Amino acid sequence: MADAKILEKISAIITPINRKGVALTGATSFAVDLEFDSLTVMDMVADIEDEFDIILPLNLLPDLETIQHLVDAVEKILSES
Repeated sequence: MADAKILEKISAIITPINRKGVALTGATSFAVDLEFDSLTVMDMVADIEDEFDIILPLNLLPDLETIQHLVDAVEKILSES
């Protein structure tokens, strides 16, 4: 799946929980820009796992600081399956 397509799907998942109305780009930070707490992140991860039919390993989550990090991780997991 192309990087842009993954970004589009992830942005669609994030949009309803983007309470600050921050523009969503690859550089958007979950903690700094969106101010997501851990519960919001876990809900988002569950939605992404459902959307792409994948499992994001919990030990990978601390490394996913931006939307682009998440896109890259999803793309990697999809390419390995």
